[in-house]
Amino acid sequence: MKYFQTRFLEEADKFISGLDIKTVKKVFYNIDLAEQTNDPKLFKKIPNEIWEFRTKYNGIQIRFLAFWDKSDGKKTLVLATHGFIKKVDKVPKNEIEKAERIRTIYFENNLKK
Repeated sequence: MKYFQTRFLEEADKFISGLDIKTVKKVFYNIDLAEQTNDPKLFKKIPNEIWEFRTKYNGIQIRFLAFWDKSDGKKTLVLATHGFIKKVDKVPKNEIEKAERIRTIYFENNLKK
């Protein structure tokens, strides 16, 4: 059973297209597992209603920040805003702010439809 479905927004797509195929497979494997297990090691809430998909592969910490969209009331979507290679313990504040900006634009655009 899937708890949610994940979609990649433009910047997340661009980031994933720059990774090698084995890394991409590992990222998608972890996201698929997160959708089915709700495991905080794979998908964890960080400040301001932003969530992070976590993948460690070949010693590299790959992160995708995301937010929830439950606006249609039928299915739960998680939208990955963008990805980055994490070099420090905490998620950098500028990455969280970037995810918040993308989320704001996403909901503003969806309300216009």
